[in-house]
Amino acid sequence: MRAFGFDLRPRSPGPLLNVDDYRRAARRRLPAMVRAYVDGGADDLATLAGNRESFARWEFRPRVLTGHRAPDLATTVAGVGLDLPVLLAPVGLSGLAHWRGDVAAARAAERHGTRHVLSTASSWTIEEVAAATAEDHFFQLYPHSGETASALMERAWHAGNRMMMVTADYPVRGNREGERRTGMGPPPVLTPARALRMCRHPVWTYRTLRHRRISARNLVEGGGVAAAVESVEIQERHLSQATLDWDDLAWLRDRWPGRLYLKGVLTAEDADRAAVLGLDGIVVSNHGGRQLDFSPATLDVLPEIVAAVGTRSTEILLDCGVRRGADVVKALALGARAVLIGRPYVYGLAVGGEDGVIRVLDILKSEIERTLVLLGVPSVDALDPTSLRRRPPSAATEHGEAR
Repeated sequence: MRAFGFDLRPRSPGPLLNVDDYRRAARRRLPAMVRAYVDGGADDLATLAGNRESFARWEFRPRVLTGHRAPDLATTVAGVGLDLPVLLAPVGLSGLAHWRGDVAAARAAERHGTRHVLSTASSWTIEEVAAATAEDHFFQLYPHSGETASALMERAWHAGNRMMMVTADYPVRGNREGERRTGMGPPPVLTPARALRMCRHPVWTYRTLRHRRISARNLVEGGGVAAAVESVEIQERHLSQATLDWDDLAWLRDRWPGRLYLKGVLTAEDADRAAVLGLDGIVVSNHGGRQLDFSPATLDVLPEIVAAVGTRSTEILLDCGVRRGADVVKALALGARAVLIGRPYVYGLAVGGEDGVIRVLDILKSEIERTLVLLGVPSVDALDPTSLRRRPPSAATEHGEAR
């Protein structure tokens, strides 16, 4: 993009070799309001940090001379065969990172043989994403009963979504002070000073003004600033309800004809109850550290949830904190069927749209393959807890602090 003879495209300081490189590149491209939304967390950010630190508490037990060179990464989630055990998590308002948002993410996921989970608060409608993709992807619903839920479920089903993920850890919005300080709300507030600071990111500003993909399009028709404010207000009024209970989840189970997963489980008791209710899957998640601060890291509670589910057919996925292929391998070894990533693919989206998401998935795939070869394991299905051991507390603490 050129204006008045100047090249306005952001310059990269060097090759982007890992997810953290993409994070730094994305932060240079996004205004402060959006950076706070993408990268922030609740209160003291303890859970946000803990999600990463938890992976440092485990180390590998590699076996040598195993004769394996090309590990098999294939798995199955919700009856769908995947080439990569990494799903793209639901991210609301992903159009803030790049105007192609959910469409770019879903297309990148299917190019890698995996799936994208479309958020209720997506920047592109359920129908638009379905029309732009070749595969049937998954849908995420904030748990509420009544006409709104019924309408969204019907739309998702007719668009080809056969798995629905119900988010249960959003009875109220978490205290995200970074978002509040920069004007992300709720509701979002755009002052002249903030608008001026956005102009320091001309490519982002131009695309945002031209394409108007910064609202939750499943909830409102428009896509500009006013629609974004309206969609956030709708989310706060109708999609976060502290009075919801297990009976409401059973109501959703009865009305959804496809596979149903519960997202936001952090205890063995809730995992057992979800399995008894007949849910097809559980997503171990603390909402990326954006809701209840000092919630446990998801990797720390994964073993107890796997034990609580036992031999029942309920699938277990892990969300939050994954930044390396080695993290994926650790989660699978502890019992997860696959993992979800949110921020990592949003970084790729901000840097390069669909191709940026592809490159992030390329990196993770390469890291998973390399880790499995070095570990001496032929496939992701062959992973189990014997592939890991707990690190000494001092080593794990030092690693966490260094990051």
